[in-house]
Amino acid sequence: MTRPLAAVAAALRRRDWWLPVLALALLALPLSSLQAQPRIGYVEMKRLLDNAPQMGGSSQRLQTEFAQRDQQLRADQARLERMQQAQRDGTGERPDSGEIEALERRIQRTRDTLREELRRRSEQEVELRFQQISEAVADYARENNYDLIVHSPVFYASPAIDITDQVLNLLTQRHGDNNQ
Repeated sequence: MTRPLAAVAAALRRRDWWLPVLALALLALPLSSLQAQPRIGYVEMKRLLDNAPQMGGSSQRLQTEFAQRDQQLRADQARLERMQQAQRDGTGERPDSGEIEALERRIQRTRDTLREELRRRSEQEVELRFQQISEAVADYARENNYDLIVHSPVFYASPAIDITDQVLNLLTQRHGDNNQ
């Protein structure tokens, strides 16, 4: 027998042969079991989008942006109602039915155009704010050593890992810093 094999055979014949085997087994344990568990968090994006102060500013901007055209549309609708009332009553100057129909079509076109533009602009605002909110979530995760953040919809998330309120606080703080 060769010399190393002879030493192993001799160790096996002794009663404490299991000590070297145990030492090898302990060294072979995966190091991952000695590492900390991953830190996981959850955010409810709908709640963030509904309650983030950045979103409130978006709706005010859109109202301001569309206010003049909305006011013009309301004025045209009031004019149409007056024309229709005058035609029904037969009082005063009777408007031409062609003029009424043309105004109705113009109002409908304007209403459809405004609705489509408002929808498109709302989507742009949400997309922009969604990026800001996503950056806030990622910043919070990095600052607090999270390994993974998941967002709704999920089947279940324990309240213990829900960081939505903390991210909302961060967004509120950032919004206040930007307004000062």
